Amino acid sequence: MNPWLRRALTAAALIAVCVVAQFTFKTIIPDTAYRNLISLALVYVVVALSLNVINGMAGQFSIGHAGFVGIGAYTSAIVASNIHAKLGGGYDYAFANSFLVMPPAILAGAAVAAVFGLLVGLPSLRLRGDYLAIVTLGFAEIFRLIIATNAPGPDKEGVRKVLSQLGGPQGYSGPDGSNGVAQYAGPFWLFGGLFLSIIIAWRLKFSGWGRALRALREDEIAASAVGVDPTNYKVTSFVISSMGAGVAGALWAGMADGNPTVNPDQFNFAFSFDAITMVILGGSGSVSGAVLGGLFVTITVKMIEQLQRLDAIEAWRYAHPDFDLNALRMVVYATVLILLMIVRPSGIFGENEISFFRKREARAKA
Repeated sequence: MNPWLRRALTAAALIAVCVVAQFTFKTIIPDTAYRNLISLALVYVVVALSLNVINGMAGQFSIGHAGFVGIGAYTSAIVASNIHAKLGGGYDYAFANSFLVMPPAILAGAAVAAVFGLLVGLPSLRLRGDYLAIVTLGFAEIFRLIIATNAPGPDKEGVRKVLSQLGGPQGYSGPDGSNGVAQYAGPFWLFGGLFLSIIIAWRLKFSGWGRALRALREDEIAASAVGVDPTNYKVTSFVISSMGAGVAGALWAGMADGNPTVNPDQFNFAFSFDAITMVILGGSGSVSGAVLGGLFVTITVKMIEQLQRLDAIEAWRYAHPDFDLNALRMVVYATVLILLMIVRPSGIFGENEISFFRKREARAKA
C-alpha cells in the first residue's frame, strides 16, 4: 500500500475513534469516577511522553516537570474560561463550541510552557545530573509557591494583584471565581491529544534529530566531534518537552468530569515524582514504555482506592485508626522501582518499542 494512503487511512481511523469515544463514552462507562480515571490516565500518558524527551532521549534529569504542566494548566484555564464566558457562560459545554475553545487554549498553554522551558533550558546548559535536577525542582516550587502565596485580597497592588486573580491556594475557578474552569476537554480531545502525542514522540525518536539527541546522551564529546551541536539540541529538547507538558496541562485543566478548579498544590513534587516513575518504569527513551508507565501509575492509584472499600480493609482500619492505605502508594512505587532496577535496570521495555509494523517490515526484509 502507498505510504501516504496508509497514513491518511490511519489518520482517518484515529479521528473516527475520537469521535466515537466522544459520543459513546458516557454510555459505555456510566460511572463518573471511572470516566475520570480513564481521562486522568490519558493525561498522565501525555505527561510521561513529554518528560521522556528530556529524561529518556536527551538523558537530562529533570524533576520539576510539574511546573511546566501547571503553567499549561493555568494558561489554558484562563483562555478557555474567558472564551467560554464570551460564548454565553453557564454549565453547557457543547461539543461544537469545544472547537472554538480548546484549540486556542491548548496552543496558549503549549506556547507559554515552551517560553518557560526556554528560560529554564538556556541557563541549565552547563548543568547535568543532580545539579540540573535541583534547578528544575526549584523552578517548579517557585511557580507553585508564587501562586499559592498570593491569595485574593483588597490590599494587593501591581504584580501581586494580577497574581492574586489566579485564586491563590484555593485555585483558579474562572474569571468570576464561581463557575469553575470551562470543561470542554471531553473524550475527543483527550484521545486526540494522546494519539497526536504518541505519533509526535514516535517520529521524534526515530528521526535524525532523535538519533542525534541520543548520541549526545551517550557521549557528548563524541557527538560534538561529528557535528552535533549540544546547545541547540539540549535547548530544543527542553522546549519540546515543555510544550508537551503544556498540552497535558491544558487537557488536565479542561478535563470533562474532572475538577473545575486549577489548584497550585496539584503540581507539587509528588506529581513530578509520579512523572519520573512513569518514564523509569516503562524504560527511559521508550515511547511504548512511557505509555505503559502512565497507565500503571494511574491504575495503581485507583486500585488503592478500591482496596480501601473492601470489608477486610475497613475492619482493619477500624481496629487500627492510624492505618492509611493511600500513604502506602509511594512505598509501592519505591518497591516496584527497586525490584525493577534489580531485575531489569533499563526498565520494562528499555529503549525498545511495541510495533506491529516494524516487525512486519523486518520479516519482509528477511
